[in-house]
Amino acid sequence: MEIIVESPKSPLKQFRFLEKLWEVTYRESTQVTDGVRCDVYTFPEDPKKDLAILTISAGKKTPLQRIRNGDLTLEEYLSGEGSFFVTNLAGKTYEHIVGTVPTDRSSFAVRIGETMQWRAAHDSGLVVYEICWPPYQDGRFENLED
Repeated sequence: MEIIVESPKSPLKQFRFLEKLWEVTYRESTQVTDGVRCDVYTFPEDPKKDLAILTISAGKKTPLQRIRNGDLTLEEYLSGEGSFFVTNLAGKTYEHIVGTVPTDRSSFAVRIGETMQWRAAHDSGLVVYEICWPPYQDGRFENLED
């Protein structure tokens, strides 16, 4: 069950992605789970994708999710400190630490069948974004745990 929450105080009007400043339109906000908020935007210039900005409170995490469908799911770090966990199709889990040390990766393409989860550090929140091609629809992700 998703609970609709108030819109952000200052919804984005533009978002930089692939070295381009894109116009975005705010659609809705949801409380994904305790301490995880999701603000959803569309790209009027390109309806083949959408944008979700996830704000994760200190010590909280997104649900562990398996990608069930879609052409591409891109996860990217924006600010704060934490980790991104991905388990590939062979069952190997990788932890990518973000925000505390320089890293060569802050962007992750997640494939159908792989699982993913963002976790904020205990003393820092985390802000990440997700772009889905095609735009997100129910059933794209399977929650394996809260």
